[in-house]
Amino acid sequence: MKQTFEQALVEQCAPTLAGMKPASLFRIQGPSLALLSEKAEHWNELLSPLGMRVQTLRQCAKTTASIVYVYREEWVSRLLADADTQKFLTEIGYTPTSLSGMLEQLSHRLCLDRDYPHEIGVFLGYPLEDVIGFIENQGRNFTCCGYWKVYGDPTCAQQCFARYRSCTERYKELYQTGTPILHMIVAS
Repeated sequence: MKQTFEQALVEQCAPTLAGMKPASLFRIQGPSLALLSEKAEHWNELLSPLGMRVQTLRQCAKTTASIVYVYREEWVSRLLADADTQKFLTEIGYTPTSLSGMLEQLSHRLCLDRDYPHEIGVFLGYPLEDVIGFIENQGRNFTCCGYWKVYGDPTCAQQCFARYRSCTERYKELYQTGTPILHMIVAS
């Protein structure tokens, strides 16, 4: 693996691990899909008691790549239960069910060789107005851009982006100096 599973977990998911963000997603390539699945299952077992889950949403045998979703289960469940979010997801073809059912539907929409489905922002905790704005504007006419393209208040989003960047830099530093990942987790 060019990047270890643990490095990707820290570098791509720090704000989620810190309890600042409901979910994160990363794509990782490994020597085998079996090894990546084992890593995801291992971390899921370690993080579940802390209110977090690690789930492989999609794998590609051709590239030996996986898309891994790291999330705070209760927080994402609340986000997806929001009436406006449910209305939006229903309008684009989702059938509102349990969190696991919604993630299964998202998994079917993912493809490792093309862009992510735009609604994935809802599953990552991006503001609904920004997800809808991105779709309606086809990625153009945004007010600012950072972790996502913003169509609402740019000042609030930029403050959020700065917190995420600071958290990520701090977590990378902690990991590089030997702090175990489990010591970096803020429990739900």
